[in-house]
Amino acid sequence: MEKLWTENLRKIEPYVPGEQSEDKDIIKLNANENPYPPSPMAEQAIKEFNADSLRLYPNANATELKQVLADYYNVKTNNIFLGNGSDDVIAVAFQALFNSDLPIVYPDLTYSFYPVWCSLFNIPYKTYPVDDDFRINVEDYKEKNGGVIIPNPNAPTSIGESTDFVEKLLEYNQDSVVIIDEAYVDFGGESSVELTKKYENLLVTGTFSKSRSLAGLRIGFAVGSEKLISVLEAVKNSYNSYTIDSLSIKAGKASILDDEYFKETCRKVIATREYVTAQMREMGFKVLDSSTNFIFATKDGCSMKDMFEYLKTKKVYIRYFSIPRIENYVRITIGTDEEMAIFLKELKGYLQK
Repeated sequence: MEKLWTENLRKIEPYVPGEQSEDKDIIKLNANENPYPPSPMAEQAIKEFNADSLRLYPNANATELKQVLADYYNVKTNNIFLGNGSDDVIAVAFQALFNSDLPIVYPDLTYSFYPVWCSLFNIPYKTYPVDDDFRINVEDYKEKNGGVIIPNPNAPTSIGESTDFVEKLLEYNQDSVVIIDEAYVDFGGESSVELTKKYENLLVTGTFSKSRSLAGLRIGFAVGSEKLISVLEAVKNSYNSYTIDSLSIKAGKASILDDEYFKETCRKVIATREYVTAQMREMGFKVLDSSTNFIFATKDGCSMKDMFEYLKTKKVYIRYFSIPRIENYVRITIGTDEEMAIFLKELKGYLQK
């Protein structure tokens, strides 16, 4: 018999990340991690970090990191918000900025954390279907709503939209907060950060986990008007004033300052992505044009679930989603040239079996 107190426990379906394996020999192409190490300057900052300082709380405002980000994006520090990864930043934004009785809106095929946060924070929501080519139709977003969030580029579809698209979205939603989630923008997308200077209701979020190879340190940020940022800070400081730890502040700052390395690794990922896309298309796959560090693909007459399971037996992990409309697609993170050569070899083996 259930105890009465169990009735008061939160019942929620959590977000499920890509499968994590303890096997160190796998080719891990299922979590959109960067295949290259962090910036040498970030590594040096970690090596030189004074561990004795960990007995002290970090700077609550993470001033050092905010300043370099503000300089990088040519904004002021009061236009920057920091959190424990972009998931934390967006979760705070949901709590702080989406408080209407109207539903927030986003695409039906998108980051699967959004409905989890809506459930967790009791936020009503509505989705608009992407079209048959997996493009977002900006005209759908003209209806009155309680807020808008769109990843650009979108995940898992990998497609990026232009800043013209974002500006039209903003023109249609002048009475709502619009969040553009730019987790993957550095791999070929168009950033909307400059638009935050024109639109007070625009918040752009980003992460150090993808293009800056610091997923293990959990650093996320947002750029927006002083009004939006001040509300985010108030909510954050109502439950956790110290979201960025001291080591992350130092390594994150160094990563931003090492711009040459950042651009070099992004170029490498893009070049490998384009090569793998061309190779897969030659094999008969339909691969969407990607602006991310992953590709989204399918093949007529071929079970992507079966292919996903086969590759696992070869220690190559990709991502399969058992979701309507994309149940015969797979998402493949771009690894090093050597890792992708193994992936392509095993893929050919699957098609020949």
